[in-house]
Amino acid sequence: MSTTATVSRKVVSKSEWQRACADFLAKEKELTRMSDEVARQRRELPWTKVDKDYVFDSPHGKKKLWDLFGEHSQLATYHFMLGPDWTEGCKGCSYVTDHMDGAFEHLGGRDLSLVLVSRAPLTTIATFKKRMGWHLPWVSSGGNDFNRDFAVTFTKEEIDSGAKSYNFATRTPYSDENPGMSFFYKDPSGAIFHTYSVYGRGLDALLGTYVILDRAPKGRDEEGLNSPMDWVRHHDKYQPMAQLGGSCCHES
Repeated sequence: MSTTATVSRKVVSKSEWQRACADFLAKEKELTRMSDEVARQRRELPWTKVDKDYVFDSPHGKKKLWDLFGEHSQLATYHFMLGPDWTEGCKGCSYVTDHMDGAFEHLGGRDLSLVLVSRAPLTTIATFKKRMGWHLPWVSSGGNDFNRDFAVTFTKEEIDSGAKSYNFATRTPYSDENPGMSFFYKDPSGAIFHTYSVYGRGLDALLGTYVILDRAPKGRDEEGLNSPMDWVRHHDKYQPMAQLGGSCCHES
């Protein structure tokens, strides 16, 4: 879905434009330094030990949480919204995964394994993964309490109660399935620690598309939508872009 609304701003000389951008750059640098400091403080948060023996279904058989680390000492699990009875994955989670899929090898280069986790059966996961063309490892938590324990899956009774049980008890769940990302560390003895989780809009940081849109004249252009990401589609459901005009320099 694209919009056709026009935008306009004050038009100035090139020199005045440069001065305005230079002044604004100071604010952007301040934000960058603040983000760096928040990241440092995030790494200083306390950890909690994971004692439960989670077992997942994978294309290669049963895997424990320990196995998901592979050869790395760090693990990130993205809680992908694909429930037991769903036929396709959440559009928002798919949007996030489009951004993460190409980062897998880069993350491995910094000693981090990234795995998608959903409650759907492996057959559903495999079909949707093939359709999307993704390469990330993806396992099923349908046979364990992983999603419940890491606060992304809720019962109908919990949702209907209106209790703020999602995102560190700051808001009600969106539905029975909710997005999130959890991080773990495995020490030399094999002990596993839960180090951090992020939910809701905290996941915006994973979206390079938003980073680009935030610098475009129209921004995210989400005003007037029922919810900010209503425009998002599975990447195979957008209307094809019109071919650019003009002839190729190699054409005879």
